Amino acid sequence: MGNQGLFALKDKNQVAVQGLNRLPQRAPVPTHHPEPVLDVVVPVFNEETDLEPSVRRLHAHLRETFPYPFRITVADNASTDRTPQIAARLADELPEAQWLRLAEKGRGRALRAAWSQSRAPVLAYVDVDLSTELAALLPLVAPLISGHSDVAIGTRLAPGSRVVRGLKREITSRCYNALLRSTLAVGFSDAQCGFKAVRRDVAERLLPLVRDSGWFFDTELLVIAERAGLRIHEVPVDWVDDPDSRVDILATALGDLRGIARIGAALARGTLLPITLRRSGGGEPPGGLVTQLACFAAVGAVSTLGHLLLYAALRPAAGSQAANALALLVCAVANTAANRRLTFGLRGRGGALRHQGRGLVVFLAGLALTGGSLAALHHVVPSAAPRTELAVLVVANLAGTLLRFLLFRAWVFRAGPRRDRTGSVA
Repeated sequence: MGNQGLFALKDKNQVAVQGLNRLPQRAPVPTHHPEPVLDVVVPVFNEETDLEPSVRRLHAHLRETFPYPFRITVADNASTDRTPQIAARLADELPEAQWLRLAEKGRGRALRAAWSQSRAPVLAYVDVDLSTELAALLPLVAPLISGHSDVAIGTRLAPGSRVVRGLKREITSRCYNALLRSTLAVGFSDAQCGFKAVRRDVAERLLPLVRDSGWFFDTELLVIAERAGLRIHEVPVDWVDDPDSRVDILATALGDLRGIARIGAALARGTLLPITLRRSGGGEPPGGLVTQLACFAAVGAVSTLGHLLLYAALRPAAGSQAANALALLVCAVANTAANRRLTFGLRGRGGALRHQGRGLVVFLAGLALTGGSLAALHHVVPSAAPRTELAVLVVANLAGTLLRFLLFRAWVFRAGPRRDRTGSVA
């Protein structure tokens, strides 16, 4: 095969990969849809007491209020009590109900299995205790049916939510979501509420990327969806704690911490989202890791040179520490603006002030690193020559550059969350 044929084959393969990664434009579900439009999964493990009354209540609510065909899927993950028999009987008695049996435990595993085999355009799940008031179910899935949003979550932490629960669970939930916001810089407000929905075309792309099979499953799915630039809709809910909940808080918390650490490491390496998810008609995403590194290195080289020249010019009048701080501040502002446009492909004034504010935080980290290096040098060698100071600053700048890139990629210029909250401006 000639070179022309090889290039044509390569271009064809690239187009095919881009097609796999690109989601179609959101479109409303047809008004007359013969198959179930909504598949509500109820994951259960040893729930022989709550299963039947909860499923019958959910079934009655959907029959009375939901204007489309629906299905209820009971996903039993390795129950050892009478749950399988009850689920099988419900599937026989209720025409819209079905039962799925898994051999292993794990809420995430149950949701993955049930959602993967469903052909409904909208997939949802609710906890079996129905702690969330079912009146919020139609507002939850309506933006997905209409084509407005990609993912929808119930939130107990938004204005308008009404929550009844013990102090222990309240503190645990708020601390967990605060930890997510501070470590992973997420935009959604409540990751743990067992009341979520997703469009099937989105689930097909996200599920292969989610590694967790337990309680961290939906948090990981939300983080990936937000990083992919998908639109997350939030619905304030009324929620009453189930005092008979069998959730092991300590084991769940430890699993969540491990999941946060794993996701944080993947974000730092730039490997969380190996494929690009964008809706057709949207703008092209920023370049990949290699392209970003090349642009960042070029900007960093110019910034480092500028920093050293400014330092050398200011040092005789201002002293080493003041000259370093002033030079680094000037270069930090220019560096953030250059990386915003060249490395991460952001245009316009939208978010520029926020990016510069975060860039200044990164500047403070770089200042601490370079200033600390100078202080250490002067402590060891009080009469160090300016050339020695410059050499130390070069090494410190290299370390600061690596730190700056990781923070820029994972925090400063991360994709802004596309989320909407019922009752407030999107």
